[in-house]
This record gives sequence, C-alpha cells and structure tokens, in this order.
Amino acid sequence: MDRILLLEDGSLFKGKGFGSLIDTIGEVVFTTGVTGYQEIITDQSYNGQMIVFNYPSIGNTGINRNDYESIEPTCKAVIVKEFARVPSNWHNQMNLDEFLKNKKIPGITGVDTRKLMHLLQNKGVMRGTIVDAHDDFKHAFDQLKATVLPIQQVEQVSTSRAYVSPGNERTIIVIDFGLKHSLLKELNKRNCQVTVLPYGTTAESILNLEPDGVLLTNGPGNPNDLPTVLTMIQAIQSEVPLFATGLGHQLMALANGCTVVKMKVGHRGLNHPVKDLATGTFYLTAQNHGFLVDSDSIDQTVLAVTHIELNDGSIEGIKHRYLPSFSVQFNPDAAPGPHDATHLFDQFMASVDDWKEKKGV
Repeated sequence: MDRILLLEDGSLFKGKGFGSLIDTIGEVVFTTGVTGYQEIITDQSYNGQMIVFNYPSIGNTGINRNDYESIEPTCKAVIVKEFARVPSNWHNQMNLDEFLKNKKIPGITGVDTRKLMHLLQNKGVMRGTIVDAHDDFKHAFDQLKATVLPIQQVEQVSTSRAYVSPGNERTIIVIDFGLKHSLLKELNKRNCQVTVLPYGTTAESILNLEPDGVLLTNGPGNPNDLPTVLTMIQAIQSEVPLFATGLGHQLMALANGCTVVKMKVGHRGLNHPVKDLATGTFYLTAQNHGFLVDSDSIDQTVLAVTHIELNDGSIEGIKHRYLPSFSVQFNPDAAPGPHDATHLFDQFMASVDDWKEKKGV
C-alpha cells in the first residue's frame, strides 16, 4: 500500500507501507547504526519516536529471540530505504514485516532516508505522521500540528512492580526508567542479586532492601519531567554506591544541581566516539539520547567531568567528587554493541566492593 510520511514543516516523503498499516504520529529521529535494528526497535528509550534508519537495507537477519531489549516495544514507526522481505540467518524466527505487524508498529519503505536525515540534521527533530497516500493531506497535517506529544513516557515503560533477577554475590537495586535487558545481562554475568524497582520507588523503600549498590537505567523523554526522582537520588547517593546510564545519567546530574537541555538532533547510533579524560582512552559507544547535561551548569567543586563526546565536545560522563557515584550518557551494556565500555560495570562492582569493605559489611 502506498503511504506518506508527512513532517510538521510540510515536507512529504512517499513510500510503501509494511508492518502495521495504522496511522501514527510521533517525533521523527534518526539512528546511524548499521546493525542491531532489533535491539534498536525494542529499546524503550525510543518510546513515542519514529525511527529513521540511516543504513539503507534493514531486516536482513530477521528477528530472533535473543536480541530483544524489551518484549513490547513502544516506538511509533520504523522508516527505511529498503527492508529485507526474505531474511537469512539461522537464528531467524520471523521477518521484520511480521514482527512489526505483531507489535502493531507501522513501517514505511522506499523513503529517501539520506534526504530525510539531512533535513533532520539541518532543522532538528520534529513531529511526523504516517498516513495512507489517498488520505486528505490537509486534514492529516492539521492533526499533526495540533498534536501535543506525551511527556510522561517513563511511566509508560517502567515496570509497575518489583521483580528479581537472581545471583549470589552483590545485592544491586536497579531503578527502571525503561531499561534494556542487556543491562541486566551484564549484572548477571557478574553474579549480582538484582532487584528491579519501579521508577517512583522512594529512597526509604530502596534503602530498606539494604543494597550494596544502586543503578539508574536508561529511558525515554525529558528528565526535567521527573522532579520527584531527584529527591530519591539525593537521598541514596550519600548512602550507597550509585551508577547511572542514559536518562539515569541526566537525572543524577539534575539531582546535583546541573541543567539538562534538549539537543537539536541528539545522539543515536553505535559509533559515537568518546574520550575517557582520566586515562586518555578513546572508544566507540552506543548512544540514544535527545537531551544532554549543560557543561556550563556543572559545579566543578561537586562533580568532575569524566567523559566527553569527540564529535561535539558534549558531556558524556560525570562523577561525584566526594560520594561513590558516577554516570555515563552512553549505553555501556553494548547492545547492539560496540563492547568498548563494558568495563564500566566492573568499575561499578569495584566501587561496591570498596564501599562494603569500608563499611565492614
């Protein structure tokens, strides 16, 4: 079926529908990842967003049971130059078209994604809608312009009840803002006893579980919409070691007096170069964020910058100077890669062990 992608600036892109054929509205963003489309689509940090894949052919290896970052993805659409109707991989269980149909996510193929990406780079991310080619464009455009995108995105993707991922060593509490399953895998590799809690859990409830450490996960949306979380972070960071990634990094920064601002385009992809300022090491990272910590807002007497993005110099990591708390903007769990930064989980484990030793636990 012929379908249309219409943007709020009036730009129009023609293509063919696949996946679900429902109409949809969301924020149009692009990712530069060449591989890992299943992990990208199922990453809850894309909640409410229409994902443009920069790489021209998507779906070549199908969908398999091992690469889910969540079971029920909440992105709004998948936009590609070409999707593979007949995937080839021994893990394959279904093709991308079948998967998107099952999850009620629209797709559109045949789009000039290079032109679309350049448009977004120049004008910034914007709202978009996918409709049938025979629909009334004026009505669709009016609906798009009138739509206010939701802001309580974390509430949609965070777990509603606590659950445990068993292990035998360190007791780690994970606060779920829209976590990726690969994050839990990294903690399981280190034999942690993990308890995942809803994002609105109070500091008192967390500390009553006597954790050895707390991890704040990635997630979607604007961290400034979560003011009550900041009180929780301020209370726990002085009591136990804290590690935060993605949205969790932004929330830790806010809790320590920083300002977080929206980016024109955002960082989304698997090839973002980051420098570790302590060691001088460079590594590639997986990123998915549309907000960043304003470098001018950092109180250098409280926080130290640990990582920067080499393309634009933006803040990619901070640590507290007096408390065992640190965070990174990127996804060190490396799904769908690269694996350059997985050592940060070992750094978190070392921080936990050092804190336990000092406490005599």
